[in-house]
Amino acid sequence: MSEIKLLSSDQATITVEKSVAERSILIKNMLEDVGEVTEAIPIPNVNENVLKKVIEWCEHHKGDPPAQADDDSDSRKKSSDIDEWDQKFMQVDQEMLFEIILAANYLDIKPLLDVGCKTVANMIKGKSPEEIRKTFNIQNDFTPDEEEQIRRENEWAEDR
Repeated sequence: MSEIKLLSSDQATITVEKSVAERSILIKNMLEDVGEVTEAIPIPNVNENVLKKVIEWCEHHKGDPPAQADDDSDSRKKSSDIDEWDQKFMQVDQEMLFEIILAANYLDIKPLLDVGCKTVANMIKGKSPEEIRKTFNIQNDFTPDEEEQIRRENEWAEDR
């Protein structure tokens, strides 16, 4: 079992199994490009806490087949279906949830990105715009007239 070191944005070095780190397409491609590395691979956009969380997810899913660029194998599942383990994994505060999504996008870990986005979609599903604003602490900067115009222009998207 070979291990590599990752250097987070806050300069923490984390040692991880190479096969686990390679769940990240970014890291996998980097390792293929440079060959064997002895020094830590810098991950400038991800801090230690988020990187540890991402590695935890990768370790749990290391036996899963790698994601393909055009992987439609999950298209039969409803977009809101999330494995029980992943649901528990994503029970974090909103800031951490969004940091995980950003890290998964940066590190190119599509299955983790999908789980994060599905989690947010489930948080929004069935809520009014006001409830969504409250959930995510978003200020409404539309005037009532602007809001009404947007509603009229997007009537086609409403569930009826």
